[in-house]
Amino acid sequence: MHDVKKIDVMEGILDENDSIAARVKETLGEKGILVVNEMGAPGVGKTTTLKNIFSRLKNVKPYVIEGDIEADFDTKDLQASGVQTLQINTYGSCHLDAPMIEHTVGKMEFDEKGILFIENIGNLVCPAEFTIGEHVMMLVSTVTEGSDKPYKYPLAFEKADVIILNKVDLMPYLDFDEEFYMKGVRQLNPDVPVFKVSGRTGEGFDEVTAWFEKRAEEL
Repeated sequence: MHDVKKIDVMEGILDENDSIAARVKETLGEKGILVVNEMGAPGVGKTTTLKNIFSRLKNVKPYVIEGDIEADFDTKDLQASGVQTLQINTYGSCHLDAPMIEHTVGKMEFDEKGILFIENIGNLVCPAEFTIGEHVMMLVSTVTEGSDKPYKYPLAFEKADVIILNKVDLMPYLDFDEEFYMKGVRQLNPDVPVFKVSGRTGEGFDEVTAWFEKRAEEL
C-alpha cells in the first residue's frame, strides 16, 4: 500500500488575471470611469449599440477599447466620430484579458469622468470566463440568433449585469419565441434588466442610455 497525500490547491489558474482586473477596476473607478465589458456573438450589433448610446449620452464622456482578432474597422469608425478609441488585436485569441486591458488603459487619456466601453471579441464562450476590470458586464443578444441562446450559452447570460436584445424591428419576420427566450434568461439571471432595442431605428436606446448614465453617476 502506498501513502496517499492530499494536496490543496490554493491558487486558481485565473488568479493573476483576476488580480490585475481588480486593480484596473479600482484605478479607473477612482478616476470616475465606469468600465463596461461588452460581450456578444459576431454580427449582433455591438459597435452599432455603442454608437446609439454615444449619440444620446449627456454630460458623460465615452471612451472605447475595441477588441478584434484582426482588423480595426470599428476603431476607425468610432475615431472618426470623435470618440477616443484604442484597438487591441489578439491575432487568434478568442477573448480579451485583464493584462491586455491594463496595458491599453495606460495609453489612454481620461481627461473627464465617463464610461469606458470595452468591446470584447465576438464570442459567447471565452469572454464570459475572464473578468477584465469591468464594473458592468453588458451582453448584446439579437432576435436573429434565435431564442435558444440563453440555454446554449448560459454563463454569458448568468454573468450579465444588463442584456440588450437587438434587432427587435425584425421580430415580425422571424420565428423568435420571446417568451421562451425570457424564460431562459430569468432562470439564469432573475433580476437582470433586459432592454429591447433596434440598432437600425434607435428604438429603446433612450432607456439604455439612461440606465448607463445612472450607473456612472452612482460610481
